Amino acid sequence: MNSPRRYHTSTTLPDGNVLTVGGNNGVGYLISAEVYNSSIGLWTLTGNMNTARGYHTASILTNGSVLVAGGYSGSTYLNSAEIYNPSTGLWTLTSSMSAAREYHTQVTLANGNILVAGGYNSGSGTLVSAEIYNPSTGLWTTTGNLNTARRYHTVSILTNGNVLVAGGDNGGSTLSSAEVYNLSTGSWTYTGSMSTAREYYIQITLANGNVLIEGGYKTGSGYLSSAEVCNSSTVLWTTTGSMNFVRNHHSASLLINGTVLVAGGYDGIDYLTSAEV
Repeated sequence: MNSPRRYHTSTTLPDGNVLTVGGNNGVGYLISAEVYNSSIGLWTLTGNMNTARGYHTASILTNGSVLVAGGYSGSTYLNSAEIYNPSTGLWTLTSSMSAAREYHTQVTLANGNILVAGGYNSGSGTLVSAEIYNPSTGLWTTTGNLNTARRYHTVSILTNGNVLVAGGDNGGSTLSSAEVYNLSTGSWTYTGSMSTAREYYIQITLANGNVLIEGGYKTGSGYLSSAEVCNSSTVLWTTTGSMNFVRNHHSASLLINGTVLVAGGYDGIDYLTSAEV
């Protein structure tokens, strides 16, 4: 990349290129963005955002644009949102969320709207609120609150189009609870809890629609190697084989043969180079 960065987002564009946005370079929070050309293997700077931010979220919209929302600027928790146009390489501010938030989740719904849930800001602490962005109107609308305030959690779309969030931290304790957002009612319902409370873990949807979570951190227990699977139909959890190493802040990718590659992370002592399937 043209700039070192962490706490950024990377989003795959419709043409297969990857947009990487914001983050922190160890000196300050970044306003810059760059695009990785997957055909030639090169990074190119693109238009700057309107606001420097890290700990934000990003989603691809149905028209191929990218919505970035929230985060932290280095001095301010952000409620602002902006849209990247891949055709022009330019960013345009859109309406702001009702709540400033970082450490939240953001996901594109089956109807093309964007759901943001939870997170943190210094004024309110860990958040229970959720809101929906409508790309057609450019407006945010509050929707049903989570049952539990949470940050550092994860999100997945279930096969029926509803949304699963799980784990995280409520501002004092690591969570094992999970809840499902119903698109029809706009409300959240508790579902089966994970066997292990965890935050800073990875959640990935498998080829069969089930959801795999692995690793992370639990207050009082430390770093985790355990893994479990949520059945997308029953929304119940089953433990599965543990990883060979404890790790959090790692990555996970679904391979074309249906297996999952996890790589890197931190084990409480070292930053990891190891990877496993």
